Amino acid sequence: MSKPGIVIIGSGFAGIGMAIKLKEAGYHDFVLLEKAADLGGTWRDNTYPGCACDVPSHMYSYSFELNPGWSRMFSPQEEIWEYMRGCVDKYGVGPHFRYGRQVVGLEYDDDAREWTVTTEDGATIRANAVISGIGALHIPKFPEIPGQEAFTGPSFHSSTWDHSVDLTGKRVAVIGTGASAIQFVPQIAPKVGNLLLFQRTPPWIQAKPDFALPSGARKLLALPGAARLLRTTIYWGLETRALGFAVDPRLMRFHESMALRHLERQVPDPELRAKLTPGYTIGCKRILISSDYYPALTRPNVNLVTDAVTEIRERSIVDATGAEHDVDVIIYGTGFKVTDSLQEQRIVGRAGRKIQDAWQEGIETYYGITTAGFPNLFFLLGPNTGLGHNSVVFMIESQVRYVMNCLRLLAKTQARAIDVKTGHQRDFQDRLHRRLDPLVWNSGGCQSWYLDEHGVNHTIWPGFTFEYWARTLRVDPRAYELIY
Repeated sequence: MSKPGIVIIGSGFAGIGMAIKLKEAGYHDFVLLEKAADLGGTWRDNTYPGCACDVPSHMYSYSFELNPGWSRMFSPQEEIWEYMRGCVDKYGVGPHFRYGRQVVGLEYDDDAREWTVTTEDGATIRANAVISGIGALHIPKFPEIPGQEAFTGPSFHSSTWDHSVDLTGKRVAVIGTGASAIQFVPQIAPKVGNLLLFQRTPPWIQAKPDFALPSGARKLLALPGAARLLRTTIYWGLETRALGFAVDPRLMRFHESMALRHLERQVPDPELRAKLTPGYTIGCKRILISSDYYPALTRPNVNLVTDAVTEIRERSIVDATGAEHDVDVIIYGTGFKVTDSLQEQRIVGRAGRKIQDAWQEGIETYYGITTAGFPNLFFLLGPNTGLGHNSVVFMIESQVRYVMNCLRLLAKTQARAIDVKTGHQRDFQDRLHRRLDPLVWNSGGCQSWYLDEHGVNHTIWPGFTFEYWARTLRVDPRAYELIY
């Protein structure tokens, strides 16, 4: 049994950022456990055609490691993954990574005041603190459709793309029209024989202001202060989108009119356009950006089906009208189990209490980072810290700084652990949901992955990101019980 001081779980942007800041602060007694054979999280796993970021690259990166060399305004997956590798190498945190170590359980020892971390191979690690950076976009979600297992052709989820399947000339069915589908559909449409796109609810889509950055622009951005100025400009531009999210849904009308103009320009057929026009307030679901998705749907070999899928047979899909569609390949673009990603874990806190019991009336955390009854357990990109308008890497950095301040509080007070007080956590949750309830995600008239099965939003931060930054700038010792 090994015994480092701190265990980080996950090697995406959250885990890497945490490791870098621990190392910078002089903490060398930590390990990072990664279930896969390589780092990168979401940006390692998602290799579907056209996979790219939908936040401008200069914002979707660490503030302490600006990259003036991005090739495009919205970087492709390979480039983001390469950036992450570069950060690991530059800051020397690679030796702390342990690959092929899937964490299957966390258990707090009340007497020893430490965590036992169990991995899939049965090995255990004892640690004073655990930092979970597993994120929310890593458990693929499949729709519950009768007969899925009966299909005899290739079928796969977009997040585990099967590159061995040649789609050329094939009859391909795509189920789902979310953020991944609108990126890969335009890439595969020209090569397939026929593409059937099954849409449950049309997304709101705005034009993607993407373009290649010429070498001259990259040289300019390498000048002192230039990349920082561009990042700041992008940040405040994105932050203005939060007005409709955080203040009043009626302020989303400008974004709605932009999206409708984009649809009208790109889809001349009124019948198809009607099928693609959402019937809910923009922002209720994630706003998507694409300039090639709508044109792909106007191709003669692409058909949009808005009737629900009711059954999958050996070589076909049946829709709600009873029509049977022959297909060779099925691709699921149906997103991830977002609200389940934490609740499905085996985490046992003080007095043997499981996290499922602590959260039986709903997920409760303090700023998405700590939860009562689970001392020295910290979440990065935890509940209610996701965004609909800006870069989650900005949120990760705020959380990493907060965790560092918690660790400094422990060092300063010589306490063994800190546990957020139930009263402070409940006050925070009450304020959070009072603010969330009237906002567009809850009142916009749609069903989205932001909401759990009870219609409660455990995903999104309901305000501006600078608010979250300010509120997590310091740790309030009064909110925590110090355990000696």
